[in-house]
Amino acid sequence: MSSLSENTYVVVMAGGVGSRFWPFSRNNYPKQFHDVLGIGESMIQSTVKRFSSVCPKENIYVVTNREYKFLVQDHLPELGEDQILQEPVGRNTAPCIAYACYKIAQKNSKANVIVAPADHVILREQAFLECIHQALAVTAEESLLVTLGIKPTRPDTGYGYIQYVPDGGQSIKKVSTFTEKPSLEVAQKFLESGNYVWNAGIFVWNVQSILAAFREHLKDVADLFEAGLATFYTAEERTFIDGVYSSCRNVSIDYGIMEKADNVHVILGDLGWSDVGTWNSLYSIANKTPEGNVVDGDTLLYDTQNCIIKTPQDKLVVIQGLQDYIVAEHHNILMICPRNNEQKVKDFVSDVKASKGLEYV
Repeated sequence: MSSLSENTYVVVMAGGVGSRFWPFSRNNYPKQFHDVLGIGESMIQSTVKRFSSVCPKENIYVVTNREYKFLVQDHLPELGEDQILQEPVGRNTAPCIAYACYKIAQKNSKANVIVAPADHVILREQAFLECIHQALAVTAEESLLVTLGIKPTRPDTGYGYIQYVPDGGQSIKKVSTFTEKPSLEVAQKFLESGNYVWNAGIFVWNVQSILAAFREHLKDVADLFEAGLATFYTAEERTFIDGVYSSCRNVSIDYGIMEKADNVHVILGDLGWSDVGTWNSLYSIANKTPEGNVVDGDTLLYDTQNCIIKTPQDKLVVIQGLQDYIVAEHHNILMICPRNNEQKVKDFVSDVKASKGLEYV
């Protein structure tokens, strides 16, 4: 095995709940542990398998909420205890990434690290791996923070955007600005300009570069983790991490570091990527019937077009006269709403939590 491969590590972020994909994604069983595409494996299993040719399996780390430890072990039995990093409470992506990268650095100071969410879909995996290997080759030699950018296909207001500096034919480009979830009008302008891409939330860097960035831009977070480096891979790690997370602020890696650092670059990719963060994003990538419906369940449909329907296999669902709707049933919840109102799903979750209780979220 090459030294590059031995020095390559993968960090899979698997602590989120995915509330915009409710009622399918719930607190006790979030979407990364579901077979969302109906392919016979969960999203986290697909994510880890995607990197099987990139690094040894012992170099793959999963950061998750402590409540999901046993779910991770069930879905990824090949991972050792030290490869499952348990957060006592969610503090967004910056502390999650700091935890993993400081721990990896204790084992290998030359580590080249890929960070990826557990719940994204990549349909063009070979193109994805080519981008990853290109990024690894660059970050192994230079102190760069690299992110993957996806060419936008629509003015989506649910994604973050990266503006890059056009420089001819180079496929790795310097980042100019980040914009988080713009208005529809602004997103349309981004699309027309031609030098904006979606922020996939997938990063590549060498471990020394990202730790230097934490010390420069998120010194409070760096100080917390650096205080207990000797506890990693020991029985004291859990107690130390509990203390770190009780003191650590909630901050994303984009806001805390990527928007501030001057060594951020983006590799442009056409990867068939989706974060499957919403029902519409699943609809956009799923196979459709001649009527434009995406159906997962036992159904009879009449005069129904352009709907996404995900219902239990043991229940017959009969639908007549719906167009552009979401029909989703999971366990004790049935949700029906127009597809163009999918951003209201988070409001539904909040209202349900307040009026009906935690068992429904």
